[in-house]
Amino acid sequence: MTPAEPLTVAGVAPARLLRARLADALELTKPRVTSMVLLTTLAGFYMGSRGALDLALLVNVLVGTALAAAGASALNQYVERDADARMLRTRARPLPAGRMEPAHALLFGCLLSMAGLAHLALAANRVAAGLVALTLLSYVFVYTPLKTRSALCTLVGALPGALPPLVGWAAADGGITPGGVALFAILFVWQMPHALAIACLYRDDYARGGFVLLPVVTGGHEVTGRIATANAVLLVPLSLLPALWGHAGGAYFWGALALGVALALTAVPLMFDRTPRAARRLLLASVAYLPALLGLMALDRQIPVR
Repeated sequence: MTPAEPLTVAGVAPARLLRARLADALELTKPRVTSMVLLTTLAGFYMGSRGALDLALLVNVLVGTALAAAGASALNQYVERDADARMLRTRARPLPAGRMEPAHALLFGCLLSMAGLAHLALAANRVAAGLVALTLLSYVFVYTPLKTRSALCTLVGALPGALPPLVGWAAADGGITPGGVALFAILFVWQMPHALAIACLYRDDYARGGFVLLPVVTGGHEVTGRIATANAVLLVPLSLLPALWGHAGGAYFWGALALGVALALTAVPLMFDRTPRAARRLLLASVAYLPALLGLMALDRQIPVR
């Protein structure tokens, strides 16, 4: 090695090694999932605010929530590392691929989670911090282990997935009020067709990993399609609550109605079509539905008189 050459670790330049380590740490936080958590938290905060936004509070809520969500994702991958190694879609993750030590992932997840909860408790309010703690505990210690034990895991997993908008609402409004509960209910029910579509699309891979999701247990899409469709239909009246309770206007009401009917119609073919096509269409429709609904709600926000 000449003086002009960089020092290497096992043949890898330090800068390149650092970038690889940082990329693995980022992957451990599931950026897409964390982004969705932040989007729904932001929506809850905006809808729960009275008048002008408190930008400083908003930033603190998003920072604390992002840290806790990232930590929960890291802990989830720590617990599921053996199952991930058996699945085609997850075997390249840092832990099953052997690029990161499990102990490091555990420490990383714990530090992020504790930092997020502490930040929320100090910079937001205790209600928001408590809701995030409930999200973290139910996701890591209830939903994650239940995935290998019961097909009810999807229903249980909808709880932590639906809490972020309530976190944002509670942070802005100071507590849990009906408007925040309405957002929680919408997110809770929306997750059923969304998660069941994913379960159908990757049924064989989930079975390989040892997860007992509904399509794996039933061996087909018919029962899963019925439940997904029932929840999509239920989502239609639930999505109208913000307008009926005075938090959104007429434009939101009719837009939410149209979006809900479209999602329900997209769910119906899942009962009859055993190919991945129906599941993929429902997944794409559910992914498009949520930001469209929240965006419409934000554009047509009303502030009810107390």
